[in-house]
Amino acid sequence: MASNSSINKLLFLFISSLSVIGLAIAGDPDILTDFIAPATETVDSNFFTYTGMRVLVGSDQSPAFKVLKASMSEFPALNGQSVSYAVLEFPVGGTNPPHSHPRASELLFLFQGLVHFQYNVDPKSPALAVSAFGSANPGTVSAPNNVFTTGIDDNILAQSLKTDVATIQKIKAGLAPKP
Repeated sequence: MASNSSINKLLFLFISSLSVIGLAIAGDPDILTDFIAPATETVDSNFFTYTGMRVLVGSDQSPAFKVLKASMSEFPALNGQSVSYAVLEFPVGGTNPPHSHPRASELLFLFQGLVHFQYNVDPKSPALAVSAFGSANPGTVSAPNNVFTTGIDDNILAQSLKTDVATIQKIKAGLAPKP
C-alpha cells in the first residue's frame, strides 16, 4: 500500500499539472452572445462603426513604422467576437521587431505564439500589411525588450545567443530609452 507521503506527492503533481495546462491555454472565451456592450454604452449604429482606419485613405506614408489597431480597446464592439485587426505601415527599410501575440494567432502569417517580425526590403516603395487575429485582445510581446531589458545577466544572454558580452551590451544600449 502506498504511503501518505507518496499519495500526497502524486496528488500535488496532478494538481500542479492541471494548473500549468490552464496557464498554457490563453485566448478569448467561446462566443456565447452576438455582442457584449458595456452597461454605460448606447448600442446604436455608432457602437458598431469603427473609423480608426480612415486615416489611411489619401494620407501620406508614415516616415516611421506605424501600427493602426482595431482591437477591443479601440473598438469595444469586438468584445466577445474573438477577432481584431491591425494595419502595419512600413516606410522604406522599416522594421517591426520580433514579437509574439500571447492570446491570438495571426491569420496567414503564423501559428499562435510564434515569434516573428516584418521588414520592408524594397529600397524605393513603402509597404502596407494587414493582420487579422483570432482574438479581440491579442496582445504583443516585444522580444528585444523582453529579452534585453528584464535584467537577465549579460553572460547568460551572450551564451544563449552564441555571442559575446560586448555585443549584448551594445544591443542593450540601443534599446535604452532616449533622453
